[in-house]
Amino acid sequence: MVYIAKQKVYGKDYYYLRKSQRVGGKVKSIGMGYLGKTRKEAEKKFKQILKKEDADKLDKMEESKLEHREISIDEMAVFCKRKGFVYPSGEIYGGLAGFWDFGHLGSELKKNVKNEWWNFHIQQREDVVGIDGAIITNPKVWEASGHVKSFVDVAVVCEKCGFKTKIDKHEVGKVKCEKCGHNYINKGEFNPMFTTQVGPVKSDSIISYLRPETAQLIFADFKLVSENARLKLPFGIAQVGKSFRNEISPREFLFRSREFEQMEIEYFIEPNMKCPYMEEIKGIKILVYDEKMQKEKQEQKMMEIYSAWKNKIIKTDWHAYWIAKEFGWFVDLGANPENFRIRQHGSEEKSHYAIDTWDIEYKFPMGWRELQGFANRGDFDLKQHQEFSKEKMEINEEGKKFIPHVVCEPSLGVERAFLVFMFDSYFFDEKRDNIVLKLHPKLAPVKAAVFPIVKQEKFENFARKIFDDLRKEFNVLYDKSGSIGRRYARNDEIGTPFCITIDGDSLKNKDVTIRDRDTTKQVRVKFSELKEILRKLINKEIRFEKAGKLVK
Repeated sequence: MVYIAKQKVYGKDYYYLRKSQRVGGKVKSIGMGYLGKTRKEAEKKFKQILKKEDADKLDKMEESKLEHREISIDEMAVFCKRKGFVYPSGEIYGGLAGFWDFGHLGSELKKNVKNEWWNFHIQQREDVVGIDGAIITNPKVWEASGHVKSFVDVAVVCEKCGFKTKIDKHEVGKVKCEKCGHNYINKGEFNPMFTTQVGPVKSDSIISYLRPETAQLIFADFKLVSENARLKLPFGIAQVGKSFRNEISPREFLFRSREFEQMEIEYFIEPNMKCPYMEEIKGIKILVYDEKMQKEKQEQKMMEIYSAWKNKIIKTDWHAYWIAKEFGWFVDLGANPENFRIRQHGSEEKSHYAIDTWDIEYKFPMGWRELQGFANRGDFDLKQHQEFSKEKMEINEEGKKFIPHVVCEPSLGVERAFLVFMFDSYFFDEKRDNIVLKLHPKLAPVKAAVFPIVKQEKFENFARKIFDDLRKEFNVLYDKSGSIGRRYARNDEIGTPFCITIDGDSLKNKDVTIRDRDTTKQVRVKFSELKEILRKLINKEIRFEKAGKLVK
């Protein structure tokens, strides 16, 4: 029998689809998916499911099937803390809102996300180089960029429930409290930059800022980088690093924090230069939600990105190209393409420097939210820094002097990307009665776990030899505690894609068993070939069934 079940998490109600099923002589309640936050929403989805699939079919679903599990942002926070991904910073002292510590698994996953981004955008391209700018710099950088005067939010508080938050200037008087739906009271404008004192003696010190974004050091260093790296247009300068914003109401776990990391590219072109790479993006489709659709309250439409550009929905070819490339990066690393859309900023919500802006948005549990921004900044930033510093930002190409334009600025928060991969990899296997975190092997914090089948010296010595050899190249773990099933389950939950087992045959034949996380299939491979096979499996260069002799 299938039914709707209510569950309380942090005092809030969440509704799930469940079924009763007899397993081993006992009736078990098995989760089948998330239905929503209200009874009305849950019943609507329940009816839709029953319309699509009759109840008999639902009752007969195979237990072995991996089902994607939709969970709330609060549930994800609990899971991340329980498994060693993310903790509230300084929790033993009550924590500090908007600041998070990444645990032994979270730090690895975060590092892997950044490494994959760097590999894709810098190592694999000839037209992009990277820098690592200072977190604190000369405050004139932020005067020139407009952050001192124009980087302003409006602090508001709900007149009924007292909820405090910030809104953009254009939203004043137009939006209601996200908690209870009542009006906000305007408490005035504030600049979210953190100030700091540079110098030990107050009288001799200067006031500067923790950087609110990574972009400005790219512009400030533009001439030096372009000359030193001998770059010719078009080219990009990339950076991965920390940023800080004194948010009035940090919330929704990692989504809105006071300390965060950005992965960002400023892509420079000669004005009116055409993109020569448009053939690469043909056939790539995504949900599109442009300014007109929003104003006329139309539904978003599935569209080919190339066609959206040809039909002038996306104004420039470079914008279309970079949107397609970034979307492809997420999908190639295992993200679900159905959870993405692109949305155009309306004229009143664009930043002071932006000619046109699009966002890649992701369907988080709390709704569609910004994941990655793509601003056409024109020559605003280089002109500003030229004016304030009196240093020429022009370049000379083929006898022409001009200030390059930033036609697109792919800007992505590391923590938001982290959440995307966590949400899209969160599955439940009813047969295993266990969470399976289906992270792409490239992103998985632990690439493989090594198990001796039993606690005997001869097995442990061989297993240790394998472990010591593998960890020279991969992040692997060694586990000899508990049953083999329990060890598999622990690693499934943290996303370990492969488990390597040493048994009696291993000692005789110098081979091992590799078990695949997602299918639970197993193959035997020679110890001498193990490292190379593991490398190919992680990079998905071979199918698992072809990695060795299949164990039946």
